[in-house]
Amino acid sequence: MEMLIAGNWRGAADGRTEEVRSPYDGRTIDTVPVATVQDAQAALDRAEIGAHLQRTTPAHVRVDILLRAAALADERAEDIAQTISAESGKPITEARGEASRSGNIIRLAAYEGSQLYGSTLPLDANAGTGLDKIGFTLRQPVGIVVAITPFNYPALLVLHKIAPALAAGNAVVLKPARATPLTALKLAQCFVDAGLPPDALSVITGPGSSLGDVLVTDPRVRKVSFTGSTSIGTRISSIAGVKKLSLELGASCPVIILPDADLELASTAVAAGGYVNAGQVCISVQRVIVDRRVEKDFLDALVPKVEAIAVGNPKEEDTRLGSLISEEEASRVHTSILEARHSGARVLTGGDRDGAVVTPAVVAGVDPRSPLSRNELFGPAVAVSSAPDMESAIAMANDNEYGLGAGIFTSDVAGAVQAMRQIDAGNIHINWSPLWRADLMPYGGLKGSGIGKEGVRSAVQEMTEEKTVVLHGRPW
Repeated sequence: MEMLIAGNWRGAADGRTEEVRSPYDGRTIDTVPVATVQDAQAALDRAEIGAHLQRTTPAHVRVDILLRAAALADERAEDIAQTISAESGKPITEARGEASRSGNIIRLAAYEGSQLYGSTLPLDANAGTGLDKIGFTLRQPVGIVVAITPFNYPALLVLHKIAPALAAGNAVVLKPARATPLTALKLAQCFVDAGLPPDALSVITGPGSSLGDVLVTDPRVRKVSFTGSTSIGTRISSIAGVKKLSLELGASCPVIILPDADLELASTAVAAGGYVNAGQVCISVQRVIVDRRVEKDFLDALVPKVEAIAVGNPKEEDTRLGSLISEEEASRVHTSILEARHSGARVLTGGDRDGAVVTPAVVAGVDPRSPLSRNELFGPAVAVSSAPDMESAIAMANDNEYGLGAGIFTSDVAGAVQAMRQIDAGNIHINWSPLWRADLMPYGGLKGSGIGKEGVRSAVQEMTEEKTVVLHGRPW
């Protein structure tokens, strides 16, 4: 499959290609170009033209194009789902759920991008100013947006960047994850076929190590939206220069379970929230901090639910956990579980590896200071630790460099209020796990989990700039 540069489907400048392989069985799915620095610069050159055109296009025209793209995404949802599953190892049922949201995200972006309201300014409230001046604000697109996306949600995380950017009147250069470029290219085809101006969107495939620096440091780029590791996000922030940044980075999301919690509900939520997409989700449950008075009862409820997760071929309808994105990643996760066991934790179930597949694991008695608890795992295991009381549990939840999502299970309203005020996370869920997201809600983390907010409305705001205008009725 060729990459997209300003409406043209083409290969790399030097003709190089690479195979996209299934992480589950190693079969070749397709080939894509390995873009060169020259290709990246060409995409940026054309984006300059696209940004000007997009800015001068009325919002209702942009809306019409995006609604057509959304309809095409709906029509092609099964093909997109099959692509997601093949190149990521995600179970087909999960892939269909992801693909089915694509059209809705585009429609939501189309609406939000057309609603760029400003506000009036009460200038006469300022001492020395009368009624002879009118002040108001205007929003306009930033211009060129660079979007860099990860492998774990190759449709949703692409669309959460490019759809708001296009809806707000920007041009976009997208660099999808090297492991999962095919889904991004098929989504781009929906926009092309819907009549998007050619220079408004480019999708270049290849290594982030050589392409990323070119894209994020170019002074013509006014906005970089990146989802990925904290280490790469830190590098981007150090080299990007003066431009707007949205960085969705790492996480080690905690769930607190208090003595008055509904343990059946809590165990069901953790059994889902810790293992969807083989745990390769930023808001996956990684740490469970359970009050020691109910720890045994909670584990007795959780383990059978985790053991019931069907592991196997992602193409099979009854599979609930497929492979990780690579055998290398599976080996890393497996090693992390083994190291926790060697340090005194108990592996109650799972943790075995076969190629790129790791069976879903529950690890109890985990030292909250250990790597399995503190570092981002990004795999199908939860680390269970105990706490003597709520204050200690919240302190343990906050004792981490990350702060993306958190959950707490309690039947006490006062405890829920205390948690929402004291837990340091960008998304807090009461009586559910952090692995829940509505596409319209603000989404982003604190501390090492990043800066800026996604969610379609928030992303549109982040991909526009605000100007203050003052109309002077008299020159004095």
